[in-house]
Amino acid sequence: MSASSSLPGEYRKAAERLFLKDGFSKGQKPDIKAAGDFAKSLGIGVEYQRLFALETNSGELRTFLDQFQNNLALLIKKTWVEEADEIRKGKLHDDIPSFMKTVEQPDYIKAIDDFSVILDELAYLFFGKQSEKEDFAEYTFRIDAQMGLFWWYGSRLTLLKELKDKNIDQNDKCLWAVLLLGLCYLTNF
Repeated sequence: MSASSSLPGEYRKAAERLFLKDGFSKGQKPDIKAAGDFAKSLGIGVEYQRLFALETNSGELRTFLDQFQNNLALLIKKTWVEEADEIRKGKLHDDIPSFMKTVEQPDYIKAIDDFSVILDELAYLFFGKQSEKEDFAEYTFRIDAQMGLFWWYGSRLTLLKELKDKNIDQNDKCLWAVLLLGLCYLTNF
């Protein structure tokens, strides 16, 4: 799903700057300013900017990551699923500690890749098979615009896999900016 065809106009500019239309080539990477604009579109702009300004080893950031982890665990736990999906739910819950370790190392390329998988599974727990359909982001936009933008963001994270082979430092601030968007949103969900 392309940014230009599925995003409401008010989000399109920030989204296309954050996730380049043609992917990331020739050393390109996400734009930090675009991430801040995208955070505003998600309704988390102030919190995002505050957290982004913190040092990666600060106590305040550690507190935030604990809150994220607790909220994600709570979201998973409180999600009602069919009995057949309980194993899937349990596995997702079990994946949280290793994801958090990757974030804290920091290995943002791997963390973004892992977060993409977590979001796919979380979407399945929330929306069932609808989350696997081509028009999932459009479906969520109809429910709530900011929530739709978040799930659209989740679907775009796989584009960042391209950076793995382009000599981008795994703890690059641009990658942290993109990852922090999702962490902030889910912490405040």
